[in-house]
Amino acid sequence: MKQILQSLKTGQTELTEVPVPQNRDGCLLIRTNASLISAGTERMLVEFGKANLLEKARQQPDKVKQVIDKIRTDGLVPTIESVQNKLDQPIPLGYRSEERRKEISGSESEFKPGDRIVSNGPHAEIVSVPKNLCAKIPENISDEEASFAVVGAIGLQGIRLAQPSLGEFFVVTGLGLIGLLTVQILLANGCKVLGIDIDSSKCALAKEFGAETADISKGENPADIAMSLSNGIGADGVLITASAKSSEPVHQAAKMCRKRGRIVLVGVTGLEINRSDFYEKELCFQVSCSYGPGRYDSEYEEKGHDYPIAFVRWTEQRNFEAVLDLMASGKLNIRPLITHKFPFAEAEKAYKLISENKEPYLGIVLTYEKHADLCKHSIEINAPAKRTNYEIKEPVAGVIGAGNFTGQVLLPALKKTGIRLKTIASNTGVSGTHLAKKFGFELSSTDTEEIFNDSEISTIFITTRHSTHACFVVQGLKANKNVFVEKPLCLTLDELNEITEVYKDQETGSRSQILMVGFNRRFAPHVVKTKELLETVKEPKSFIMTVNAGMIPPNHWTQDRNIGGGRIIGEACHFIDLLRFLADNKISDSKITKLKNKTEDTVTLLLGFEDGSMGTIHYFANGDKSFPKERLEIFCGGRILHLDNFRILKGYGWKNFNKMKLWQQDKGHAAGVKAFVQAVQGGKQSPVPFEEIVEVMKMAIQVSG
Repeated sequence: MKQILQSLKTGQTELTEVPVPQNRDGCLLIRTNASLISAGTERMLVEFGKANLLEKARQQPDKVKQVIDKIRTDGLVPTIESVQNKLDQPIPLGYRSEERRKEISGSESEFKPGDRIVSNGPHAEIVSVPKNLCAKIPENISDEEASFAVVGAIGLQGIRLAQPSLGEFFVVTGLGLIGLLTVQILLANGCKVLGIDIDSSKCALAKEFGAETADISKGENPADIAMSLSNGIGADGVLITASAKSSEPVHQAAKMCRKRGRIVLVGVTGLEINRSDFYEKELCFQVSCSYGPGRYDSEYEEKGHDYPIAFVRWTEQRNFEAVLDLMASGKLNIRPLITHKFPFAEAEKAYKLISENKEPYLGIVLTYEKHADLCKHSIEINAPAKRTNYEIKEPVAGVIGAGNFTGQVLLPALKKTGIRLKTIASNTGVSGTHLAKKFGFELSSTDTEEIFNDSEISTIFITTRHSTHACFVVQGLKANKNVFVEKPLCLTLDELNEITEVYKDQETGSRSQILMVGFNRRFAPHVVKTKELLETVKEPKSFIMTVNAGMIPPNHWTQDRNIGGGRIIGEACHFIDLLRFLADNKISDSKITKLKNKTEDTVTLLLGFEDGSMGTIHYFANGDKSFPKERLEIFCGGRILHLDNFRILKGYGWKNFNKMKLWQQDKGHAAGVKAFVQAVQGGKQSPVPFEEIVEVMKMAIQVSG
């Protein structure tokens, strides 16, 4: 199928072939009939992409600070690579307002195959959208009209926050799509409305809908007109739907308001607020968040948990429905807002229109033909005949997962091994297709079953969310594949027991099937050197591992025990493995102390080893990012080793060792992947023994509570 993608690096917008997404639980698989280009937001993304690096930095000063902090801790080269990789990722455009026709669904009874649906999915021939971001379209509304529903919900949410009542006087600043929809909804609510814009044609449209206007291009003074229309009282409220870098719209809104009036920012402006404007009138100011309650709440949007209507009357979905009802009743007139229509195949012309700005436009609608095959979950990227000079003909690899780690760390390391990269699978197909083109995969897919069922693929790499690791590992082992899975191996003891049983069932006298977890730090050059030095010490050792992990919000997926497993299982397992590797002895006992907070991800873990060695892991989420992330100190036999963030290893008291310094940070990712591939090639044992993997994961699960 085709989808519109935009490059943040170059600003290029293109129609790209990607696999049809798999439908997920709680989502609807929808074939698109029409979609609306959100000109303001999408033009901003295009312009940002076309800007050079300096201009991009000026537009995002908060990101510049993050980059500077990363340079201080990780070094210049890794930081540059990280920034370039981030900019290299394509962005699906059109996340705001589209009309769809539902073809296939999950088990949701409120939607049936063939229903006409509005959703907030991207511009693509087929999309998978969570059910709470979908609403049924009334029969008397056309596809093109329905495509405005989600943008209309943005304006409606701003109105709900302003709480207008019958007979009140409201001002709408900015008469773009959202502004003109907002004007009509306020009029339908029984309000007197003044619309403000610099474009005379937009002012004329607002007049057609029944509003008074202030045309800035003609020198009309909005404040004077507002006072005249309100008999000198001032506006009861102002909705700012404009996009401006200055704070003037906010200052102007304050001047137009009556005492104790309400100002709601729906668009984007500067926020340098003059205190006297608000103090003297006791004005209320609020910023509206998109479509309404539920936005950015994963429980509502992704997991489908609706808010009780008795407590939250208007959610995102219910706002979509309200806008559609206004359209159906004739109180919201969409037809005058449609200025351009383009077939989806000519979408690039539409983006040229908004980027060049050579002619006026308002509502730009894309129309779709039913060419996309609902069952085409895999597309060819590079034909096998076009592959060039692989150093290694076997094994053949399949990759499940196409996130940041996969693109920035795993695949560059995997590419260097010379392994044949056949298929990469991702949820939506967008990131997978991008990485397939970048690293030379033959196929991009949204169906993981294709990888497990492909007899040619002998080795799979799993880099998905933590909750999926165990089932993919079991499936891979049962399919007789070599398996490399990013940490953690699993989230529960039951999953660990199942993996152990399957692994042993597959075991033969001369095992050729390998299972390895991405415990990369034991492969880091500094750690390899440390291990070499410690082998000369024949007495117990003391390890102190300090991890400045940084704060992750409680609602992040990694903090969810059912999805991410929490940070102790999800990340601290790395450091349990590192100390287990360096101690070279089984863990005999443990104790964990947790800082009492909501996330419980600031902990101190004490480990005892069978040879009498002891280890302390300080995993802290309450520090500052400018401080190095990882530090290891080892005390043994009157000597000390100090590893600073995998860049410098210093020795104190060692006769033949003083310092080992690298130009850039190396945590062992490439070496770990290389060791795994070489083991697969040679039919050797896993570079990380299975027994140690089980021991480390069991410890991580137990101490996590």
